Amino acid sequence: MIDVIQRDLKNKVCSQINLFKEGINRYRISNPFIFEDGDHLVIILKHIDNKWMLSDEGHTFMHLSYELDIRDLQKGPRRDIIENALSNFNIQNNNGELILNIKDEEFGDSLFSFVQALLKISDVTYLSRERVRSTFYIDFKELISTNIKEDRLSFGWHDPERDPQANYKVDCRINSMPNPLFIFALQNDDQVRDATITLHQFEKWALRFRTLAIFEDQEEINRRVLARFSDVADKQFSSLSGNKSRIQQYIEALIH
Repeated sequence: MIDVIQRDLKNKVCSQINLFKEGINRYRISNPFIFEDGDHLVIILKHIDNKWMLSDEGHTFMHLSYELDIRDLQKGPRRDIIENALSNFNIQNNNGELILNIKDEEFGDSLFSFVQALLKISDVTYLSRERVRSTFYIDFKELISTNIKEDRLSFGWHDPERDPQANYKVDCRINSMPNPLFIFALQNDDQVRDATITLHQFEKWALRFRTLAIFEDQEEINRRVLARFSDVADKQFSSLSGNKSRIQQYIEALIH
């Protein structure tokens, strides 16, 4: 039976597929498919209660957790990508273990679908720069909104009297204190240059404020551009993903 299954997998998927027995009714599927970092997909063929199924044994989400906070997979565009992949390929999510039941002994077709689903789910780490940018701002907004009353927040703020055309904008303003906190969410050189110009203009207007800059990845910013911005910024965090608790603590200390 196993020889027949392996032959079907090779014919339907690729010749590099091989089955290795690991325990009772459990077979590891050696395969050439990899995540972006070069790690191979983990796929197990199981026979339980007279049914065949494919499982990743929780490896896919564990692998994603190396780069992303697992909670970020449960919201926004990342969640949509995962749910669409599961739905399109009839994959079950059993507390983090992804499972596909094999029907009518369609082993090869099932494996092909399972591989496609796992690769699409892994797309949350690098799908496209536009998608990454959108999740950065969503994550930024959710972080800032946590534990701060809505009436104290103004996203996309500009000075309505001095700047009615909104030429000098702040990603978020936290008010209700003597010196409001201006927060910039920065992803690229152009945004950092704009933030630098904005802060210089605020100084010319003699506004009283404090500033906080949160980068998607500060290492991607040109050194000269960053240096000019650092001259006018009060506090900076080099990334959002690795500093969420520090950012929240810093903001709470300022506003209370």
